[in-house]
Order: sequence, then C-alpha cells, then structure tokens
Amino acid sequence: MGKIILGIETATKICSVAITDGGKLLALKEEGGEYSHAEKLNGFIEDCLKEANVTLQHIDAIAVSKGPGSYTGLRIGVSTAKGLCYALKKPLISVDTLQAMALAMSKTDDNFDLYVPMIDARRMEVYTAVFNVDNNKEEDISAKIIDENSFAVLKENNRLVLFGDGAEKCRETLIHSNIFYSDKGLPSAEYVNRIAQQKLAKNEIEDVAYFEPYYLKDFVATTAKKLL
Repeated sequence: MGKIILGIETATKICSVAITDGGKLLALKEEGGEYSHAEKLNGFIEDCLKEANVTLQHIDAIAVSKGPGSYTGLRIGVSTAKGLCYALKKPLISVDTLQAMALAMSKTDDNFDLYVPMIDARRMEVYTAVFNVDNNKEEDISAKIIDENSFAVLKENNRLVLFGDGAEKCRETLIHSNIFYSDKGLPSAEYVNRIAQQKLAKNEIEDVAYFEPYYLKDFVATTAKKLL
C-alpha cells in the first residue's frame, strides 16, 4: 500500500476533493458553479472517505492547492487542510494551482509545446504561468493584462494552449496561428494529489503553523455604493 493523500482544491469556483493511494485515484468529488466552498467542502471530504472506504486515520498526508486564485476560496481550502493536519498530526503538502492545471491539461492533450493555465482575476487580467511538456515552468507566475502582444516571443516557435476560467476572455483579443484554446485542464484535486505524491516522496512538506496561501495580489475589500 502506498501513501494515502487527501487533496483539496478550492482556488477557483470549482470545489474538488480527491483521495489517492500512491498514484491510484480512490475517490474524486468536484463541482463548479458559484463560490460555495464553505458549504460543500466538508461534505465532499466525507463523501470521498466513504467512496474510498478509508477513514481520516488512514490518511498519510493532506494536500492543498495553494494558489493563486480566489482569496476566499484559498482561505477556506487552506484552513480546512491545516485543521485536518493539526487534528490528525499529518504532514501538509502545498501544490501550485497553475502547475496542477498544466499537468491536467498535458495529460488530456499532449499535442502542444507549452501549456498556459489562466485563472480569472479582473477585467482583462489573469493569473498565469507557462509550463513545458514536462510540467516545468518556462515562465513564472504573474498577473498579466492580456492583449494582442502577449506571449509574443513564445508563440512564434511554439504551439500554446490557453485554458482555465481566465482563458475565455482572451479569445477575441489574443489570436495567432500558434495559439489554441481549450475548456479542459480545469482545477482538480486529482492532479493536486499527483504532484503532492512526488513532493511527499521528497519530504517537501509545509510548516503547518506558518503556511499561508499564495494570493499573488493583496485582497482588496469592496463595499456596495450607497444609493442616493
């Protein structure tokens, strides 16, 4: 029996929980739509435990998607993961949200040179990075404002696929013969766990007391305007 990992993905509107044993997927429950992670997450964990026929005591590690992404979503996912780690005295593994998305996309379609996951930020801005076929970064994570000149050097000699909930708003702006779009590669705890499995083998774990999500940008609270 390998290491059993409970994975949590709440960086976007998708709420996803997976349980894996070594590289084998035992259970997966995920749902998109609106941000309702606070209501769904614990129920999803319970459902996955039942489907996998394991208890929390069987879990060897907790993995969590660390961002970038929704401030509220990340807080819910990370606080739940940390709470489980404290209660169970198990290690916490954090996984780059964009890297897990790129891995998911590359396993779905390996016909591209570069994988460009995108998480919606605001207006024409996205959180993104560029990964090669080996799931290594070619371009670091950043908040980009997308225009017709984006990825100018990369797209001349590489086939790029853009995906994620931030990619849709780029379709009419970023057009090139080497730019492709896909509705696959969405955030999923299954691929969080695949990366977490490798990190656990290398003992790349977090300090539960001090770990915080990777927000990339500071949270800015807004209030509704008063009607005159």
